[in-house]
Amino acid sequence: MPLAAFEGEVIVIDREEQVADAVAYLAKQSVIGVDTEARPSFQRGTHYPTALVQVATHERCYLFRLTHVGMPQALADIFADPKICKVGLAFRDDINGLRRRRNFTPANCVDIQSMVAKYGILDLGLQKIFAICFGKKISKTQQLTNWENCHLTPEQARYASTDAWATLLIYEDLLAHEPLPANEVESLKREEKERMIEHQQQIQDQRLREQGIEPPPHLTPEERAARQAQRRREARKRKRQRQAAKKKNNTQNRN
Repeated sequence: MPLAAFEGEVIVIDREEQVADAVAYLAKQSVIGVDTEARPSFQRGTHYPTALVQVATHERCYLFRLTHVGMPQALADIFADPKICKVGLAFRDDINGLRRRRNFTPANCVDIQSMVAKYGILDLGLQKIFAICFGKKISKTQQLTNWENCHLTPEQARYASTDAWATLLIYEDLLAHEPLPANEVESLKREEKERMIEHQQQIQDQRLREQGIEPPPHLTPEERAARQAQRRREARKRKRQRQAAKKKNNTQNRN
């Protein structure tokens, strides 16, 4: 796939006197794309605070370096403004990270992960969703770089702005199309589940063959569905039996 990247103006906000102009521009927007970055952790249980929040329109992306300017109240007010739609991916984590910097009550924040399934998109990663919507890929090579460095590299700035811009484009593309009927979505989910099961079986079969063992025959999708239906019937039967036994015991205790 061809590579896509944000080609608008990228403005790094690393001094307090830059905040007012940036917020004034953002306050005039009806919808903005948002993403955040933190210093990567390679040790279990170690997490670093949000170092960067990037806020994009089609023409401009502001990179607020929170390690330099903190979480300005004026920027927090943007996230609390119900008149401005903020769009992100896995947005709850991003918002929680920002609220640890400065508490605010988020309003009109949309997570595209909560939207895509209605359109038959079952992948939840930004890169895959973007590829499905636009037939292009976005680079993730800068994802695990240090976002707390004294200066952002041009590659970091372009990567960060692209992620925020991409969420905005995906949101607008979804709104421009009709969601799929619920039965089609469920059918796609079943097909995806079957593909995952088949893939896991292929991996297991390959491991057995490497050990000189011939894999056993597998159930067909129809046979698996029938077995699952039988298990559900048996579970409902056991539940009814437990309820009947409980009711009988209660009656005996009252007598």
